[in-house]
Amino acid sequence: MQHYTEYTLEQLQAEDARLKKEYEEVKAKGIKLDLSRGKPDSVQLDLSRGMLDCLDSGSSLRAEDGTDCVNYGALAGIPEARRFMADIMDVAPEEVFIGGNSSLNLMHDCMGIAYLFGMVGSETPWSKLPAVKFLCPSPGYDRHFAVSQHFGAELVTVPMTKDGPDMDVVERLVAGDSAIKGIWCVPKYSNPTGITYSDETVRRLASMPTAAPDFTIFWDNAYACHDFYPDEPDVLLNIMEECKKNDTANRLLIFASTSKISFSGAGISAFAAAAESMKHLQKQYSLQTIGYDKLNQLRHVRFFQGENSLKNHMRKHAALLLPKFNAVLDCLRTQLGDLGIARWETPRGGYFISLDTPEGCAKRAVALCAEAGVVITPAGATFPYGADPADSNIRIAPTFAAIDEVGTAAALLCLCVKMASVEKLLAGRLDSRAS
Repeated sequence: MQHYTEYTLEQLQAEDARLKKEYEEVKAKGIKLDLSRGKPDSVQLDLSRGMLDCLDSGSSLRAEDGTDCVNYGALAGIPEARRFMADIMDVAPEEVFIGGNSSLNLMHDCMGIAYLFGMVGSETPWSKLPAVKFLCPSPGYDRHFAVSQHFGAELVTVPMTKDGPDMDVVERLVAGDSAIKGIWCVPKYSNPTGITYSDETVRRLASMPTAAPDFTIFWDNAYACHDFYPDEPDVLLNIMEECKKNDTANRLLIFASTSKISFSGAGISAFAAAAESMKHLQKQYSLQTIGYDKLNQLRHVRFFQGENSLKNHMRKHAALLLPKFNAVLDCLRTQLGDLGIARWETPRGGYFISLDTPEGCAKRAVALCAEAGVVITPAGATFPYGADPADSNIRIAPTFAAIDEVGTAAALLCLCVKMASVEKLLAGRLDSRAS
């Protein structure tokens, strides 16, 4: 098929008219779909309903070490829950702190601790510094960027590559500027590109010199076990081990949760840290809570046993998610693949697909989708301050809608990308002719 850039002016005008006619026909159908956030659908959530039967009034409510789960105590979590999350996070159980239902809450708390009390490596709270900057690999997760911005940090964009953040850029920045206090990372099936950091990227993050002695990696391994191909998963190098090899373990905070494993609003979350950092953080947490919901911790560890093991459970998730992702990817290939106007990754896990349109077309395509009844993540949301300098990236979240709805939404998105691209090419041709 001929690329749009090779079309004559007359061909572009004809294609523009054809696409607009098709768009009006689709719009008349009254579609109402929301693909703006990466939420599990009800069928995925139902996979965990058996968890509600793990505890009743006749159940033993004591942890394996005798902790009474209906009373105060166990600030860092019950032993079996710490062990369960340690397996997910690839760390030792003693390096794990169990929180509530949200890992984002823990990230926010840890950022707040840094601003109020400082981090290991420096006695100065970040709020007392003249400037604080945070590295934001982009396209990335908008809620991460919002946390840093909320506390007043300057957001510094770092380009993403097929191996993770551009480490040449990262190393140059952190070595030369002590105001750069950290970096956000989604290392496996990254949000939204779906890539997994290479071994070299992990090693460089663990070993790079930093001007700030309290530089902190916020390592949000949200999709650690969200593999579409459970027998051939992406393998992420263990960053805790790499940091220990380089005597940089205190620069690392690892986050994870069961939000997209069990119940989104009623899972358990955790962070992992080396001993010195854990002591510092637990001191602050001990002043805000005597311990998180231990009954929920108990429910989780009792549910994920035997035939409900985490591995078996995530196979069921993969069986539900992969067809949805394939529906989007097939549509992208058939509708956009030969036109020279789009690029995308083919994720092997996670929750998102990242689509790049021609420069200056993403906002227009997303607006056209919304007008026709399909809500997509706002263009620019995957960059700091919600501003994509190229106006090209679109994050697709196929998980929440039913499979037939995903196909409908993907087809409309492809149509809108074609419309926006042809409009831009036409405008450029007409401007050239006028001059």
